[in-house]
Amino acid sequence: MKYLLSLILFVPLFANDQIPAMDQKRPILLKGGTLHTVSGDVLEGYDLLFAKGIIVTIDQQIQASPETDVYDIYGKHVVPGYIAGFTRIGLTEISAVKQTNDHSEIGEINPNVRANVSYNPDSDLIPVTRSNGILLVNSAPASGRISGQSSVMMLDGWTWEDATMKHPAALNLNWPSMHFNFRKDAKKKEKDQRDNYNKAIREIDILVRDVEAYHQRRTVKERKADQKQQSDLRLESMIPFVIHHEPIHIRANDIRQIEAAVKWANKHNFNIVIVGGQDAWRIPELLVKYNIPVILMSIQTTPTRRFEPIHTPYKIPAMLHEAGVKFCISTDPGYPFDGHVRTLPNEAMRAAAWGLPKSEALRSITLSAAEILGVDERVGSLEPGKDATFFISDTHPLIQTTNPIKAYIQGREVDLTDRQKNLWEKYKEKYRRLGRLNE
Repeated sequence: MKYLLSLILFVPLFANDQIPAMDQKRPILLKGGTLHTVSGDVLEGYDLLFAKGIIVTIDQQIQASPETDVYDIYGKHVVPGYIAGFTRIGLTEISAVKQTNDHSEIGEINPNVRANVSYNPDSDLIPVTRSNGILLVNSAPASGRISGQSSVMMLDGWTWEDATMKHPAALNLNWPSMHFNFRKDAKKKEKDQRDNYNKAIREIDILVRDVEAYHQRRTVKERKADQKQQSDLRLESMIPFVIHHEPIHIRANDIRQIEAAVKWANKHNFNIVIVGGQDAWRIPELLVKYNIPVILMSIQTTPTRRFEPIHTPYKIPAMLHEAGVKFCISTDPGYPFDGHVRTLPNEAMRAAAWGLPKSEALRSITLSAAEILGVDERVGSLEPGKDATFFISDTHPLIQTTNPIKAYIQGREVDLTDRQKNLWEKYKEKYRRLGRLNE
């Protein structure tokens, strides 16, 4: 009874009241806008035609057919939907309320966990995120050494199946801590700390070996029709990443963690992406040498070390860009920021203010993110043949006053209202009636 009561109390926290968009029925022609293609030039005064959810043509003075809806967008800007490269959207609602979190499982090794199955398409965090131009996210599980498989999700749909663009996007691995405490009063001796770290790595290597052996046994068994092998769900779920070298996202911030993760990946010939990467600017040569991308998080944060200049995190994107490191910018999904993906454009703006070219700042939350997540053939830029996933704003992108006024996901026009906008209208009307609107 107590559980049922708590469930009833928390039901309103789990759902927004917005209706998912309908599939595109008629072709739509946007005339005379400024198109931020990202993959090419900024095109002023160009038209964009899309039909059945796909961009058909980008050109000047496109002639519309009778069945085409035509919208004049002179003075407006068309921007590819922003993509958040590492989030917990759909997996959490209020981080401090346990009942609203579904991003962590019991145990250290959970490679079979799928983020998209747990994704809540009715999350109240989705509308406010979408209204800031973020139309795609990579939702990732969080707990243990191997958290599970992340999924690229579209921020619209009735069900998790509707919202899934790509699964799996990656296997998520949290690299063991290498912050060894060598003080005399430390609870653990240096040897104990190193032993614990080596044990964690050894356990991961044993798991990799087990996956390889499991795959080999299964292959042999499949050749013999009269023999069957009992399935192991955890080992089975790791085959795409260990055998077929699908991406592994490794959460690592410290320089020692990054170096160790790269060395480990090279030993196994794995395809990895560094997530976090706060010290990536210290070893860009290593990342360039092995072509390892970085999903940067928390540009607007404090330095990791007391002696570093206060603006160091803001300059990391510019330093990586100058060094030739492939990267994208995301937000930190950790507590207390669970679900606060709406600030993604602010992260890119901060990087642009501290040396990253503005075109690269826009790319870092659109095409670069799509490339790292393996969905760049469909989204991330405005090109014929790609999904019509973009928004229209009344100002240039990546300025504080950027206001998306329309947004499309695969050609479906999505609702850009949210709780904050509704409250604004409510209390604006309240003070209008009281005659105090201009006070």
